[in-house]
Amino acid sequence: MKLALVTGGTRGIGLAVARRLAADGMAVTVTYAHDAAEAAAAVALAQADGLALSAVRCDAASAADWQALRQPGGALDGQDVAVLVHAAGFARDKLAMTMPMVDFDDVLGVHLRGGFLAAQAVMKGMIAARQGRILFVCSPTARLGRRGQTAYGAAKAGLYGLCRSLMHELGRFQITCNCVSAGLVDTALTAELPESVKSELLGSIPMGRAGTASEVAELVGFLASKQAAYLTGQWLAADGGLDALCEDSF
Repeated sequence: MKLALVTGGTRGIGLAVARRLAADGMAVTVTYAHDAAEAAAAVALAQADGLALSAVRCDAASAADWQALRQPGGALDGQDVAVLVHAAGFARDKLAMTMPMVDFDDVLGVHLRGGFLAAQAVMKGMIAARQGRILFVCSPTARLGRRGQTAYGAAKAGLYGLCRSLMHELGRFQITCNCVSAGLVDTALTAELPESVKSELLGSIPMGRAGTASEVAELVGFLASKQAAYLTGQWLAADGGLDALCEDSF
């Protein structure tokens, strides 16, 4: 049974992705940073549905936490990850002029540094296996920009640069690396947005509605499959058409 690793996989898009990969017959390990109770509940529900899901604590931005996963007795000790999905992340939206440096660093730490550390943790095994999938969950904010999201937009755009460089480094080992851009999706995170902001966002989406985490997970599932073996270095969007409005392209 192939092993998939999903960072931030105990809620929202990450959990939907984890369940989708498990439904495809993979053993899935999800990471969480803080809420052990939420992780335990997500695992229990998945296992009740017959899905091979387990959880381990790992702060995506912590090199020490990633190293601990590989140490003897760690969750990834002796195991090679076939599919990595980096979905961990959060936003601290503030205007650039008033943003504390700690907020900027924390956002880039989890999204961008976390993506690098996660990829670094699994690539040795993928190289040995001569196959693998690395997927970063991104956002149209990386291309469109948005007032108050300098840190978030920079972090997500940085993941695409990371993806493209990894494509060149790992492609010869038949390891693919792609970004999945998720637009406005109904999750606990977006539920906290003010109604005025949600209305503004919905008005800019050609399909006129928010997406669901499972719709994003379907795209991830395809990219993790053998059918996507020749698809790498791409920015693929499940965002109701937002990405198509961008005047520029990566």
